[in-house]
Amino acid sequence: MEIFNTLSNKKEKIEKPKKGFLKLFVCGPTVYNYPHIGHARTYLVFDAFVRFLRTQNFKIFYLQNITDVDDKIINKAKELRRNPLDLARFFEKEYKKIMKKIGVISVDKYARASDYIKEIQGQIDRLLKKGFAYQIEDGIYYDISKFKDYGKLSRRTSLQAEDAISRIDESIAKRNKGDFCLWKKVNYNLQNQTQKQISKSNFQISENGEPCWPSPWGWGRPGWHIEDTAITEKFFGPQYNIHGGGIDLKFPHHEAEIAQMEAISGRKPFVKIWMHTGALSIENKKMSKSLKNFILISDFLKKYSPEVLRFFVLSYHYRSPINYSEEIIFQSQKSLQNIKEFLEKLKLIASSKKKSNKSFNIKPTLNIIDKNFIKALNDDFNTPKALSIIFDMISSWQNQIWQFNKKQAKDIAKFTQEKLKILGIELKPEKIPQKIKILAQKRELLRRNKQFVQSDLLRKKIEMLGYKVEDTPLGSLILKNF
Repeated sequence: MEIFNTLSNKKEKIEKPKKGFLKLFVCGPTVYNYPHIGHARTYLVFDAFVRFLRTQNFKIFYLQNITDVDDKIINKAKELRRNPLDLARFFEKEYKKIMKKIGVISVDKYARASDYIKEIQGQIDRLLKKGFAYQIEDGIYYDISKFKDYGKLSRRTSLQAEDAISRIDESIAKRNKGDFCLWKKVNYNLQNQTQKQISKSNFQISENGEPCWPSPWGWGRPGWHIEDTAITEKFFGPQYNIHGGGIDLKFPHHEAEIAQMEAISGRKPFVKIWMHTGALSIENKKMSKSLKNFILISDFLKKYSPEVLRFFVLSYHYRSPINYSEEIIFQSQKSLQNIKEFLEKLKLIASSKKKSNKSFNIKPTLNIIDKNFIKALNDDFNTPKALSIIFDMISSWQNQIWQFNKKQAKDIAKFTQEKLKILGIELKPEKIPQKIKILAQKRELLRRNKQFVQSDLLRKKIEMLGYKVEDTPLGSLILKNF
């Protein structure tokens, strides 16, 4: 398999490790709100990516972090007058609940930043000793001028680094505008707190509402970038195979990760392949709370199924930008419905009491389709091309579908479902209510008796109830409208 590497700007082969696991890390959410469809885009892509690789006999350890110490969480907690870590736990649970609903099941380990403070402090200590970090009154900062390769991922110079500085990174005492915070000093009043109480809880909440931990440099909390490298070093060591995330994280977050880990270890590259998903906009505008075009996954699922969301995401190449619109979602629904109807017709043939037609060999055709499907996914995980191969198969067989015998119908249905399952698209048979079945049976009887006016009235009634009846050579087929 070849994947486009953002670092080298070209496709590179993913090698199966001779021993152990292929190590994949994907930047997880900052848990201060409910997850939105932008999150879904990235996490559905990597879920499908891992599912596919596992079908190709790759052993993968998929690690994802949970950012539970961050400015956004602290600010939200202040608004709600809540403990910031308690708030983070709440939204972490909501995130995992939603991921399960949309079928993201491939992650092996979720790692909270707050559980790795010891490892974070260890990395900061090594950066200070090696001269890549310095201490000022505000805390500990990374000196980007000391890392000569800074900007190699995003292709920026260190002089361009100040255009993406967060609030925690601001300080008039910094050496360079682009220097970022590794450890932010927090003013914490030790009054009425014993050392035993501090060591037991391991962290405290300052009067300003910030979580803080004791350290050699005073009470404080970690910067965003150092959280991820501390976690990946803990699980993967100083180097690993693939790092994933949204394109918006490429700079400064991923650039900072490289600077931190390569400075600590002295080894290059920190990560062999950097894999970035494209941005998602809504009606040609960037998602924004101020524009009120921020779509939560939970709100999406009130109107559409998880399969529609996954199909929508995978209908685009993972690196391309997506412009979300209701029209595009409608098309995704329609495409899924076409697959479902094809499978329902095959199911009807397979369960038919009629004598089977003479068999002709479809195995060579299925083998070619399978080969092309896998080839598309091996070529930079081209999911839209892989899906188009399935649709081409359905289209080519649509007119001759009633010529298939029972075995052929079963084989084609099984093949189609297996290919889609590789990407996490699992289409369960629709449960038709008994009331609809009875109406369809009455209509079929009227139709056989050539009472077409009455049968047409029943057909319209069935449609009003959200279903449709298709007349086939093997009898009536009930399908759900979307």
